[in-house]
Amino acid sequence: MSLVSKNYSVLLKLCNEVQTQTQAKKLHCFVLRTLSFQDTFLSNNLITVYAKLGNLTYANKVFEQIPHPNLFSWNIIISSYSKTGKLSEMREMFVRMPDKDGVSWNSVISGYVNYGSRRDALDVFKLMLRDGYWNVNRITFSTMLILVSSRFSVGLGKQIHGLVVKFGFESYVFVGSSLVDMYSKGGLIYDAKRVFDELTEHNVVVGNTMITALLRCGKIECSKHLFREMPDRDSISWTSMVTGLTQNGLEREAVDLFRDMRLEGLVIDQFTFGSVLTACGGLLALDQGKQIHAYIVRTDFTDNIYVGSALVDMYSKCKSIRYAEHVFMRMSRKNIISWTAMLVGYGQNGCSEEAVQVFSEMQRNGIEPDDFTLGSVISSCANLASLEEGTQFHCQALVSGLILFITVSNALITLYGKCGSIEDSHQLFSEMHIKDEVSWTALVSGYAQFGKAKETIDLFETMLLNGLKPDGVTFIAILSACSRAGHVEKGYQYFHSMVQEHNVMPILDHYTCMIDLLSRVGRLEDAKGFIERMPYRPDAVGLTTLLSSCRLHGCMEIGEWAANALCQLEPQNPASYILLSSIYAAEGKQDDVARLRKGMREKGVRKVPGYSWIKYKNKVYAFSADDQSNPYLDQIYVLLDKLSDKMINEGYIPDTSPIVQDVQETEKIKMLRHHSEKLAIAFGLIFLPPGLPIRIVKNLREATHQVAGAVTQFQEIILEYSISSKGRSPPILCEQIPGSSGKVPDADNGDTSKDLMAKGL
Repeated sequence: MSLVSKNYSVLLKLCNEVQTQTQAKKLHCFVLRTLSFQDTFLSNNLITVYAKLGNLTYANKVFEQIPHPNLFSWNIIISSYSKTGKLSEMREMFVRMPDKDGVSWNSVISGYVNYGSRRDALDVFKLMLRDGYWNVNRITFSTMLILVSSRFSVGLGKQIHGLVVKFGFESYVFVGSSLVDMYSKGGLIYDAKRVFDELTEHNVVVGNTMITALLRCGKIECSKHLFREMPDRDSISWTSMVTGLTQNGLEREAVDLFRDMRLEGLVIDQFTFGSVLTACGGLLALDQGKQIHAYIVRTDFTDNIYVGSALVDMYSKCKSIRYAEHVFMRMSRKNIISWTAMLVGYGQNGCSEEAVQVFSEMQRNGIEPDDFTLGSVISSCANLASLEEGTQFHCQALVSGLILFITVSNALITLYGKCGSIEDSHQLFSEMHIKDEVSWTALVSGYAQFGKAKETIDLFETMLLNGLKPDGVTFIAILSACSRAGHVEKGYQYFHSMVQEHNVMPILDHYTCMIDLLSRVGRLEDAKGFIERMPYRPDAVGLTTLLSSCRLHGCMEIGEWAANALCQLEPQNPASYILLSSIYAAEGKQDDVARLRKGMREKGVRKVPGYSWIKYKNKVYAFSADDQSNPYLDQIYVLLDKLSDKMINEGYIPDTSPIVQDVQETEKIKMLRHHSEKLAIAFGLIFLPPGLPIRIVKNLREATHQVAGAVTQFQEIILEYSISSKGRSPPILCEQIPGSSGKVPDADNGDTSKDLMAKGL
C-alpha cells in the first residue's frame, strides 16, 4: 500500500462521513487521472464508500475492475448486497468466491434472515457447518437465533441451542441474550430464565433482554425484582419497564416509574415518551398527559413522528379531541401511524364524519392506508350509517387486496349490518376464509339490529358450537334479539350463562337489555324488581324503556315510579314528562297532563324535536312533523292520504294514545299521519327508482337502530305501519344522530327542515 493510496483512502473516508456522493465521484475521477495503477487497498476503500452511500452500481464496477480481488474485496461487495436486500446478486457473488471465511457466510445468512428468506438462510447455515466449524462464531448463532425468534419453531430453536453448547458459545453474553429473547418470544419463559441464570456474566444488554422477556410473559414481580437487582441500568432498562407495565395494564405504575426515571436524570427517548403517553391515555389522565407534553416541548421532541402520534392518541383517549387535532395539525411530518391515530381518535370521540374526511386527506397526501386504517374508516362509516361511502371503501379494499385482512372484513360486516344490508353482511361473512370472535359478533349484532331474532339466536348457538368465545358485545346482541322475540326464559338463560359459563361480567348495557326484555312482554313488576336488584344504578335508556312500556300497557303506578327515577337521574330529560303525560292522557287525567306540562316550562325542559332525513342524488332532504318548508309537500301529503286510506281499509286502527294534546281524534290522526318518518318514506316512494331500498335516518328513537328494506308497494307500507301501531318496532328503524339526546318515540314537532339543514345535519 503506497502513501498516496493511504491519503486517498483518508479522503474517501471523509466523503463517507459527510455523506457526499458527489465529492466521492470527483475524488474517484482524480484517482483515475493521477494513478496509473490502482492498488487493491484503494479499490476496497472505493467499494466501501460507494456501498455506504447507496451506489451499488459504482461499487460493483470498481470491484469488477480489480485484477486480483482479495477476500476483503469479496466480503465488502457481498455485505453490501446483503444489507440492501439484493439477494440474487449476493448469491451469485457468493458462488463466485474462490475462498470463504466466517464473514462471508455470516453476511449471506444475515441477508436471507433480514429479508425473510428463512429456508435459504437454513440451507446456507447447513452448508457453512459442512464447510468447516472454524467459520462458525457468535455472530452466526445470534443471527440464526434472530431467525428462530421471528418465526418460532421449538425444534429448530433447541437444535441451534444444542449447537451453541457443542461449539462452546453458551457462556458468551451476546449469544445468551439472543437465546433468552428466542425462548421468551416462543413463550418458554422458564427456559429463557434458565439460560439467563447459567450465564457466567451478566451485562446490561442481557439484563434488559430478560426484563423484556419477563414482562412479555406477564411475570411482573419477577421483572421488578430483576430490575431492582441490576447493578447497571441504562435508559433502555427503564424504558423496557415503563413499556412492559403499560402493556400489562399497570398504567399507574408505569407513570410513577417514568417520574422516577426523570429524577435519575436519564436520557428519555421517543420510545419512553410513547409508552408513558399510552399509559396516560389508558388512565384517562389528561393533566399528567399535558405535563408530559410540556416536558416533550422542552426536550425538543415535538417534531418526532412517533411522539407526535402518541400525543394524538393520548389526547383522543382522554376525550380532548381538539387538543389531539391541534397536535396533529402542527406535526411537520406525518406517516401512516400519525394519520391513523387522528382518524381513530375522531372515531373514538363520535366525530365519524371528520374521520372520513381525514382519511380522504391522508390519501391526497400520498399515504396509502393499511388494514387497520381502512378498517377504522369503515367503522366510522358504520357509525354514520353511511352505506354509500362504506361501499366505496369496500371497493378500495378489493382493489388493494386489504379485504384479505380480517380487520377490514369485520368492519365491513358491521357496516352492512348497521346499514340494514344484512344479506351483504352475511355474504361477506360466508366468503371469509378465517373468522374470529369479532367476525361472528359483528354478524350476530347485525341480525339483532335488523330485528331477526331467530336468525340471531341460531347464529349465536352456531358460534358456540364452533368453539368461539363470546364477549360482552355478543351478549348485548343476543339479549336484544331475545327481547325482540319475547323469549324471556331464554334471555334469562343467556344472561346467567355470561358469568357461569363464559366468564363475562355483565355491565350496565346487559342489565338494560334485560329491562327491555321484561318491559316489552308487559312484565312490568318483574322489570321494576330487576332494576331494584341491579348492582348498577339504571341509566336513562333503561328507565325510558320501562316508562314507554308503562304507557303502552297503561300501568300508571310503575310509570310514575319510573318517571320519578328518570327525573332524579336526568332532570332535563323530557322523556319522563312526555311519556308520563301520555299515560295520564290515556286515563283521561288532563289536569295531571297540564301539571306536567307546566313543570316542563318552569324547569326549562324542552322536548328534542324529531327529524327524519333521506339522501337523494347526493342531497339530504330533512323532514319534521308538519314541516311546511319542503317544496314537495303537496305530492307527499297526497300520497300519504292514499296510503292511510288503504291502511284503514285493510283494518288498521291508528293508535293516538301518544298524542297528549287535548284535540279532536281526527286531528290526532292527522298528526300521526304527518310524522316525520312517514314524510320521508313518502318522499322516497315518489322519487327513488322502484326496487331500491328506502333508507331513513332519524334522531329520535327509543331503540336506536338503523335498518333498511326495499319498500316498493303500498301493501308493504300498510303492513309496516300496522305492526308499528301495535307497539312493536317497525321494520324501518333508525340510527340516532351522534350527539342527539332524544329517546322519545312520539309525534315529533319543532324546527323546520331548513333549520336542520342550517345546522349541518
